[in-house]
Amino acid sequence: MNSISLLGRNLARTGLRTQAPLTTTTQCARSLPRNFFRRSMQTRPQPNQQQTRMPTQEDLRAQFKNKNRNTLYYTLSIILGTVALSYGSVPFYKMICQQMGWGGQPISIHSGQYEEDDIASRLIPITDSRRLRITFAGSTSDVLPWKFTPQQREVRVLPGETALAFYTATNLSKEEDIIGVATYSVTPGQVAPYFSKIQCFCFEEQRLNKGETVDMPVFFYIDPEFLRDPNMSKIDTITLNYTFFKAKYDKDGHLSPVA
Repeated sequence: MNSISLLGRNLARTGLRTQAPLTTTTQCARSLPRNFFRRSMQTRPQPNQQQTRMPTQEDLRAQFKNKNRNTLYYTLSIILGTVALSYGSVPFYKMICQQMGWGGQPISIHSGQYEEDDIASRLIPITDSRRLRITFAGSTSDVLPWKFTPQQREVRVLPGETALAFYTATNLSKEEDIIGVATYSVTPGQVAPYFSKIQCFCFEEQRLNKGETVDMPVFFYIDPEFLRDPNMSKIDTITLNYTFFKAKYDKDGHLSPVA
């Protein structure tokens, strides 16, 4: 009995007292990840359970209507922009042609391209050069009841020499006074940069009373630089042509041709 009691005491001091805490600690260590994993699963956000609503026929019809409306607005914008550009480009193009002599448009010295001293130096006839034959032509639009003709068929001038020509215009209407505007061109077109007008009836609109007849002058010269251009060496005849159009003032006070 004494030896059994002694053995029990030794075991109690060593193995039995140390194994119980170790077993408890091991179980807690193993159970910690399991509990943590379960908490993580519980706190993970759940996927959205709402289902996407399919568009109804009314929704599709509204989308189609909005698309058609946007297409209509876009098309109208293009049409209006094209019309505005076509109306605005005509006077702008004419102004550029008059300044640069493009498209057979003679240069006007009133445009400010030349200084007064420069103009005076150009108005000196080159006596040892060939004379150029200047012919004249005139016409009117179909809606303008005017008779418009040149008074002379041609004149011959030296480069640098000024010349004066006249046109005659008659308003054939017996019922109304009519405003006319003239456009002009030079043939051949490459001569236009050297054909300079000092004064011309085409610089402003012309108003003729019913049955009225007026003489319209044009004062011009051929720039001496014409002789220095090798492309002009074979040109001896130049035609100045005018066309009159009927015009009227719109509600904004702007003068525009009548088609």
